[in-house]
Amino acid sequence: MAATLATVRSRGGDRHHRGAGRWFVLAGAVVVALLVVAPLLVMLLNAFKSPDDYTQHGPLSLPTSLYLDGLVNFWQRTEFPVKLWNSFFISAVVAVAACALSLLNAYAIGIGRIKGRMWVVLLFLLANMLPQEALIYPLFDMARQVGLSNSQWSVIIIFTVIQSAFGTYLLASVLGTFPPALLEAAALDGAGRWRILWRVVFPIVRPTLMVLMIFFFIWTWNEFFIPLVMLTTNDTQTIPIALASLQGDRMMDAPTTNAGALVSLVPALVFFLIFQRTLTRGVTAGAVK
Repeated sequence: MAATLATVRSRGGDRHHRGAGRWFVLAGAVVVALLVVAPLLVMLLNAFKSPDDYTQHGPLSLPTSLYLDGLVNFWQRTEFPVKLWNSFFISAVVAVAACALSLLNAYAIGIGRIKGRMWVVLLFLLANMLPQEALIYPLFDMARQVGLSNSQWSVIIIFTVIQSAFGTYLLASVLGTFPPALLEAAALDGAGRWRILWRVVFPIVRPTLMVLMIFFFIWTWNEFFIPLVMLTTNDTQTIPIALASLQGDRMMDAPTTNAGALVSLVPALVFFLIFQRTLTRGVTAGAVK
């Protein structure tokens, strides 16, 4: 009986100790969340603040009146609907194409067991480490030679290859540990390589592919340097380039810039909220299985 009471007290003490640690973790998470949200709140304040109000009271003050001209100016000056469609089109095509290419590459490397598998995976890993500044000149020259200068397809092809390098590295590591029994059973049933890919491999790695697709979309949406160089006219440029065009050499309209940043953030935020459940399922799928 005494031993039982001692065990219960010990478990209660451990639970209390873990509870105290959880409070510290929660406090740290709150601090990090505030640090992340603070710039967004400042942006929200200045998006509805007039230039005179911003100059007189600074960026941290509350707006004295609701100022909507910044939103109107950004919408008209940058032709925002055109930029929105360009960003969505490029990001969506890159996300789908990069996931498909990553799956095919990883299937050949992880399950096909090609020669020099480790060196190929290492090559894809090194490709992710190359800075875009080192690639931009040959990419621009090749796009010009094949007639894709100032074309959205040049950006789509470039980012499909870049994003699929990371996707191939990740999926090849996953498929390298794929259960051989499933492949052998499918082969005994007469399934070919394509059928094994779409009927056996794809359903299992689909949660991981969905996570990659979300990340590829958001990463491509936020890209600035390569689209800035490859896309030179207003009818082909994306939202990040439209935001950069608001900044002059000697002055900057801070309310208009903040209003543009706020409007540009909304589509990506809506996309994330729509696929949040898919992202959560994809991250936890491997742990559940």
